[in-house]
Amino acid sequence: MSGAYGLDLAEVSKSNAPQVLDVPAAPGPINEKNEKALYIPEDSSQDHSRTESLTDPNGKEYPTAEEVATLRRVCGTVPWSSYTIAFVELCERFAYYGTTIVFVNFIQQPLPEGSTTGAAGTDGQAGALGLGQRASTGIMTFNSMWAYFTPLLGAYMADQYWGRYKTIQTSIFIAIVGHILLIIATLPSVIARPNGSIICFSIGLIIFGLGTGGFKPNISPLVAEQYESRHPKQYIKVKKNGERVIIDPTMTVSRIYMYFYLMINLGALAGQIGMVYAEKYVGFWLSFVLPTCLFLCCPTVMYLMRNKYARRPPTGSVLTKALKLWRLAMRGRWSLSPVKTAKNMRSDDFWESVKPSRLGQAKPVWMTFDDVWVDEVRRGFKACTVFLWIPLYWLAYNQMTTNLISQAATMELHGVPNDLVNNVNPIALVIFIPICDLFLYPGLERIGIRFTPLKKIAWGFGLSSTSMIASAVTQHYIYKLGACGDTPAGELPNGDPCPPAPINVWVQTVPYLLVAFSEIFTSITALEYAFTKAPKNLRSVVTSVFLFMSAVSYAIGQAFVGLSEDPLLTWNYMTISILAAIGCVGFWTAHRGLDKEEDKLNFIPESSFKGRQLSHGGPAA
Repeated sequence: MSGAYGLDLAEVSKSNAPQVLDVPAAPGPINEKNEKALYIPEDSSQDHSRTESLTDPNGKEYPTAEEVATLRRVCGTVPWSSYTIAFVELCERFAYYGTTIVFVNFIQQPLPEGSTTGAAGTDGQAGALGLGQRASTGIMTFNSMWAYFTPLLGAYMADQYWGRYKTIQTSIFIAIVGHILLIIATLPSVIARPNGSIICFSIGLIIFGLGTGGFKPNISPLVAEQYESRHPKQYIKVKKNGERVIIDPTMTVSRIYMYFYLMINLGALAGQIGMVYAEKYVGFWLSFVLPTCLFLCCPTVMYLMRNKYARRPPTGSVLTKALKLWRLAMRGRWSLSPVKTAKNMRSDDFWESVKPSRLGQAKPVWMTFDDVWVDEVRRGFKACTVFLWIPLYWLAYNQMTTNLISQAATMELHGVPNDLVNNVNPIALVIFIPICDLFLYPGLERIGIRFTPLKKIAWGFGLSSTSMIASAVTQHYIYKLGACGDTPAGELPNGDPCPPAPINVWVQTVPYLLVAFSEIFTSITALEYAFTKAPKNLRSVVTSVFLFMSAVSYAIGQAFVGLSEDPLLTWNYMTISILAAIGCVGFWTAHRGLDKEEDKLNFIPESSFKGRQLSHGGPAA
């Protein structure tokens, strides 16, 4: 029998039961003496009219299916260990964005006359190698794609061999080597030999990106696991006014990722603004040294907190088993028609048909897991299909760091550098993340609106589409009002540069604000979705799939390079707006059925299959 939302009470009982966690707080065996038995009212799986909550011997209450459907859900308390991990992320993002923000000037612009460091003072243009725009664009594109491709490798190493903590620490030291090479490439004596400098810079860039790839897919699951290790399931809390509410781990994880993303943007904002001035007034060596110094805080904090973090051990070949399971499920479902193949993959019995209990004696020798792990793998694959739409979102987002910067240069700046205007985006995120967390999301919950993760992502697509419409309108009026018409970056008939169009640059606040809100709904939520829907022993891999979608988006974006110049920029923004709108409609059409399963997916009990047997007494990662 089923309760509200189609949830079986016995299923809720199992999923909300405390389980022996494979998450020791420190290296060594799990402390099993703290394991508590769950009291489930007799015959609760049959009596759906009972009002007793599930309880453990300490009196902690767990909700029934009826309570899950009727009680208000609230966030739990974020553990302080999560904040230390978020601080590590802040330092890493300061180092990453503070370093990469000056790459274009270092590569593209020539060394200012009389300067040995690349600094140019108040009125000059900082530069070093003078290799031109094509070289800088090519290297920057490679760096962006490399930084979002390498997470696939970092995730594989973490889930299969090293665990998240060891992979993060190893990746930090790899990135430090990259930082050091970048510093060497910017020393005055090396800049004086441009060929040697670009070789050193390129090697440093590759190593730097490799370290970033090992860090990114592992730090975000680690920050949320600090809460999950303490409160893996929903439980009841009675507030001071007598209201019974559900402390929801999913909502708490959402809050954790909101503030995690806030720390990302604080680090990026400080790094970008600070290092632009460091290169301009002191030299490129300082704009690379300062991020490296702050980056050294990362291994220090991680080491000092090593015995406080909840850490899941690596579990061996579970990725291989998951892929073998999918291949087995696809047997007999391939078709020459892609549409029919896709339909077969969405069949109700696609995963049910490969559960060990269904196969019985016919199951292959590698199938050492239980039925529940098949449900977890299904949920993880569903998350990956959700992420397949994300490149269309990033297409709009990426305009913020490319064409919108160029657009700003054709408007009235009033003394504001054109490459600083886009900092409206991180500033808006720092302001609006707490507003969404403290007011918007709880307010919707109070009036009975479940703003589920997939609804948030769909709204993010819509907002990103709207931001591109605003950019297209601005570009239209630049062409209409500017003295040079549809070539605002060109020259007047007398050879003078075109004056800026009579439009204040701060009109760009509109698209930047819309993009910021879209990030809150799409980017943050996608990180949360990767964590909550992936099998626990494949979280880094599923997170890396989401990150890899950025690399895919950069590759797709190369097709729009031809539109990224006057007089076609209005068409560029409108085309990307249409693609984002198609993404919004297509995403929701494809996944609205999955959205209805949100609670059911979250209530899948944890599988007893852990992969390589490290659960009790084995080494921690």
